[in-house]
Amino acid sequence: MKKLLSVILGVTIASSVWASDQSFEQYVEGLKSEARNKGISEQTINDAFANVTYKPRAVTADRNQPEKRLTLDEYIPKAVPDWKVKQAKELYTKHKKALEKVGEQYGVQPRFIVALWGIESNFGTFTGNYSVIDALSTMAYDGRREAFFRNETMAALTILDEGHIKPENMKGSWAGAMGQCQFMPSSFLSFAADGSGDGKKDIWDNEADVFASAANYLSQSGWTNEHTWGRQVKLPKGFDTSIQGRGEEKGKYLQEWSRLGITRYDGRPLPKLDKDIKAWLIAPDDVNGRVYLVYNNYNVLMKWNRSYYFALAVSHLADRIVL
Repeated sequence: MKKLLSVILGVTIASSVWASDQSFEQYVEGLKSEARNKGISEQTINDAFANVTYKPRAVTADRNQPEKRLTLDEYIPKAVPDWKVKQAKELYTKHKKALEKVGEQYGVQPRFIVALWGIESNFGTFTGNYSVIDALSTMAYDGRREAFFRNETMAALTILDEGHIKPENMKGSWAGAMGQCQFMPSSFLSFAADGSGDGKKDIWDNEADVFASAANYLSQSGWTNEHTWGRQVKLPKGFDTSIQGRGEEKGKYLQEWSRLGITRYDGRPLPKLDKDIKAWLIAPDDVNGRVYLVYNNYNVLMKWNRSYYFALAVSHLADRIVL
């Protein structure tokens, strides 16, 4: 059966689930049983799995993610093109009142909320068209990261059980990332917020909820609105690059970095603040590429997505939104 279905679906499958010759339908029955044990209502289970379908393209997408790595000089202009900056400024102005309210409530600068919105889903236009239950069930069944995707499936069912969205409207990426801020279901349960006051947390179609949810995520992850994310810097010749990195022990105060000869990218001295702050030196490509001193807010962005490139794209867009 495993070999036959592999041929039919056009994917190479190697997992403990498939090795046991368990069909997708049988596996879904196991998900249903687990959901019942976790207290999910029978109505929600029946509605969520009514038309569940195995999605081979999700498995293919997971196994064939791009290997070519762009440098930051190549990546940043692609991730933050001028048209996206223009759109970000227009949307910032359009939603300024709501953004400022959310920013004040959660202690997050509104430009970072808009930047996350833009990088994650192009301001809500690219959110994924997979049924989240289909995608998560498929990825759990595939088995490569079964425990993770089973847990996310249970989280998705909890969201449905709480009535935030209907199963047919619960759309997302092939990996199950949902809505305009692309939260995984577990992140939704931890951070999604009701920004509109209607009793639901709708990160798919309600922009007030999207803004509040993004801000709540950052706030609960340690964000501070007293500082920005960091800055691109220039190293002196012969600099000891072994001290770069984001480990706690790698952090130094700005004036310590200044004494080591690091300057702003244009050669001016690093800023002198009334209250000095810790910063970390990072060189995501190498020291011959772009080099940055980043603050704790950048570390918070890395909790959202553990990619230096993602966090830098958000940061650069946020900087260009400033009106």
